[in-house]
Amino acid sequence: MNILPIAHGVAIGEDEIVLTMMRAQGAGGQNVNKVSSAVHLRFDIAASSLPQAWKEALMQKHDRRISSAGVVVIKAQSFRSQDKNRADALERLRVLLASVAEPPKPRKPTRPTAGSRQRRLQRKVRHGEIKRLRGRVGEE
Repeated sequence: MNILPIAHGVAIGEDEIVLTMMRAQGAGGQNVNKVSSAVHLRFDIAASSLPQAWKEALMQKHDRRISSAGVVVIKAQSFRSQDKNRADALERLRVLLASVAEPPKPRKPTRPTAGSRQRRLQRKVRHGEIKRLRGRVGEE
């Protein structure tokens, strides 16, 4: 059994990943039409051995590769070689899983600078002037 290391001592077994080989789409001529070089990777988040906090963070992540059922689907077909596409799909999965390894840093609220406050007020005055000039011509 091969193991895919993620981060901070967390790894997943490749038996948790379903890899399907298929023919790639698009241009490529005879190679695309006869060789199954594209890789379709499926990884079930809920059934995995990931820490519970990671599973929850992945399910909250708004990523088009994660289905509503909690399955990560990655299709790799950039390379002509099946081995390279397989390695590419596994690396993309590793990067996705590692993205939830570290919690996001909390935002430190900052105050607007004096220059930004001045620019904001100038924009407001300019916008008000434009709106004032939209009135009737003889109203002043």
